[in-house]
Amino acid sequence: MRVGRSRESGQAVPIYITMVAGLLFLALAFFTVGQAGAARNGAQGAADAAALAAAQESRDQFRLDLEANLLDPGWLDDVFNGNPLGTYDGCRAASQFAALNDAQLVDGDCRALGGGRWGFTVHVENQKPMGENILSAAENKRADAHATAVVEPRCSFEPAEEAEEPPADGNDGDDEGDEGDDTPTSPGSLVCDDGVPWTIEPEHLDLLPDMADLFSVRLDED
Repeated sequence: MRVGRSRESGQAVPIYITMVAGLLFLALAFFTVGQAGAARNGAQGAADAAALAAAQESRDQFRLDLEANLLDPGWLDDVFNGNPLGTYDGCRAASQFAALNDAQLVDGDCRALGGGRWGFTVHVENQKPMGENILSAAENKRADAHATAVVEPRCSFEPAEEAEEPPADGNDGDDEGDEGDDTPTSPGSLVCDDGVPWTIEPEHLDLLPDMADLFSVRLDED
């Protein structure tokens, strides 16, 4: 009887070893999958931050154009009611924010959007590879991700009503001093999300609201 029990015990040992080895392999596999997922999440967070930084930088620099054209109703109508296309590059900020998140632009891949949209799309990768794991093919790979951010107006432009021409009084020569009056007039108002209009007054152009109040920046799903 003792010989039979010894044989059974000897046969069970390899089975237990195989089971333990299998469980360890599964544990390592789950760890590797989790590690890869964390790396992808980190890359996506870095891509989102880089795209938003590029769009915000372009929006803030666009203030120069806005201040220069505040008295042009046609330009304002196109920007706030049509296609608000910024003319400034924000990719330097994208690179900086990617680095702050331990990532980098892939071959400088930061591009302004086309097709009537104002924004940027970026492609980033983590600076550090995934490292050694049971998937040797992934050892030197870096997680990467794409992100797109867009700039959109938060206000609409309402042009001022045209002033009626004063009736002729027959005193053509008496008002020569009023002729040639080049005092600029208000082109209209900006009505933003809060519903309170900001009348553009030529003598108070320095009171222009912050760019964040005029234009929003958000991530785009496309």
